[in-house]
Amino acid sequence: MTAASDTDSEAPSHEHRDVSGGWLRPAVFGAMDGLVTNVSLIAGVGAGGGAPHIIVLTGLAGLAAGAFSMATGEYVSVSSQNELVAAEVRKERFELENHPDAERRELAGKFRMWGVDADLADQAARQVSAHPDHALAVHVRDELGVDHQVLPSPVIAAAASLVTFAVGALIPLLPYLVSYDSLGTALGLAAVAAFAGGGLVARLTDRPFLRGAVRQLLLGAFAAGVTYLIGSVVGAVIH
Repeated sequence: MTAASDTDSEAPSHEHRDVSGGWLRPAVFGAMDGLVTNVSLIAGVGAGGGAPHIIVLTGLAGLAAGAFSMATGEYVSVSSQNELVAAEVRKERFELENHPDAERRELAGKFRMWGVDADLADQAARQVSAHPDHALAVHVRDELGVDHQVLPSPVIAAAASLVTFAVGALIPLLPYLVSYDSLGTALGLAAVAAFAGGGLVARLTDRPFLRGAVRQLLLGAFAAGVTYLIGSVVGAVIH
């Protein structure tokens, strides 16, 4: 075995997680939004003196409405973004087909900006431009900052948002669904879920668990606290 092959075999390798599939952001947003939305609804209605069956009805309505609203929003948002990228890719393809020399010079200029010598930059630009699909991919990545061949799926984004919103929204409802009518228990479950969820997301993105957990807990507590106060005031006036 040669020294070069020994060096190659000992070279460190690593793999990146998929950051372009379009599921993580809607999943995280859906779960936290479902949790905070429904615990806030339950806190407000419970503080206002709502009967247990009213709280359950409110929570289930919030779960269904929020989950489908989130899914619809994600689907339309991701679809629109992909359509915008497709339109810009068509524009770039047109320029490559009708003004190839100008696009090649532009690419060579980019290579020079990245520190490549002028002669080598021009040679590399010619080689890349000789393959239209590769040239298009390079221009799109440089000018749009995306890989147009690997775009997030609107269906996956919508499904992730719908499912995780429903799961998050269900957590503070659990005590009432098993006939344990305790607002304190519902709030406690939501607090634990917010703490754990925020921490897990932080670890997934290589940040400290405690920082993410406390941040999510404080944000959820603030939202629930505001609606609890509103419910208390409104309940006192009505009753």
